[in-house]
Amino acid sequence: MIDWRPDVLGDGFEQLTFELGIDDDPGLVDSTRDTQQGPLNAHQLVATLVRSLPEPLSWWNRLTGRQRGLEDVDVLYVHGWSDYFFQADLARFWTLRGARFFALDLRRYGRSLRPGQTAGYIADLGDYDAEIDFALAEMRASAPRSQEARKLVLLGHSTGGLVLSLWASRHPGIADALVLNSPWLELQLSARGRQMIAPIVNLGAKYSPLEGIPQLDYGFYARAVRTVGPASDVERINTEWKPEQSHPVHAGWLRAILAGHDSVYRGLNIEAPVCVLLSRRSALPTRWSEELTRADSVLDVDDISRAALRLGPSVTVERIDGALHDVFVSGDVPRADAYARLGRFAQGWRCALD
Repeated sequence: MIDWRPDVLGDGFEQLTFELGIDDDPGLVDSTRDTQQGPLNAHQLVATLVRSLPEPLSWWNRLTGRQRGLEDVDVLYVHGWSDYFFQADLARFWTLRGARFFALDLRRYGRSLRPGQTAGYIADLGDYDAEIDFALAEMRASAPRSQEARKLVLLGHSTGGLVLSLWASRHPGIADALVLNSPWLELQLSARGRQMIAPIVNLGAKYSPLEGIPQLDYGFYARAVRTVGPASDVERINTEWKPEQSHPVHAGWLRAILAGHDSVYRGLNIEAPVCVLLSRRSALPTRWSEELTRADSVLDVDDISRAALRLGPSVTVERIDGALHDVFVSGDVPRADAYARLGRFAQGWRCALD
């Protein structure tokens, strides 16, 4: 029996844990950390699926035959690096339109992170196929039997956008649309910079995959989110799962990311229509300023917009003035703009299928 349990987001949200097996690489477990759940717990790989279902149609709508525009749509969300799913308002956007909303906390992230594990580590982005396949299987199994085949929207933020783009390209014909929220499709150093450092990273990852990679994160992006983001979402952030300064970066993980960027650079073949939501501009987070509350301080949005055109034959790029890296936790005006653009894409896409 499927064991859906109440989720940390409260009413309207449930979670389901998938067991992915035992991680037998001792280098990925910090044995010096004390855990209350036993020494083997850190070796257990799990992923967590969160769901939020739409309210049943009112008796009047059922009587008159009126339906919400996305009644036959399922959405699967995947978070970014050093992140997890907490955006209840984003789920509500979809469920108010009749869609079923699901979100994955990938292995070693958020709800799926176990004490002693190396947060966020992955050696091959293709390994995430396991939890994506589990999630899609559960979504299909739990679909209302009275309906025909449901439409699938993949929704990815930052690194999650890269993961889902690669997955959709490798699995044609499954997703009906792809929505990317500031997807990490290219390294901040641009393609040329990535190609220059890749041999060094690959060599280091071959011999010392857990070697630390220097990074500059002063916590300014987290501060920007706290300053202008929606209070209902910001107040529920678990800083152990989404720390103000990101998780440590390791050579093996970076090698996997660079391989994904290289695949995008060479061109993917996503047949479904793609909508890419981005801030209009980037800002360097070298010191705190109010500018960081109105720009993407994580990625170079111009590089990302160019890389997005390599995803497939049908790509819409939406540049949102004043948006943060996660456009859906931006200030009030850009956040409303982001939702309006998402709504326009979703409505147009769904109508085009009829």
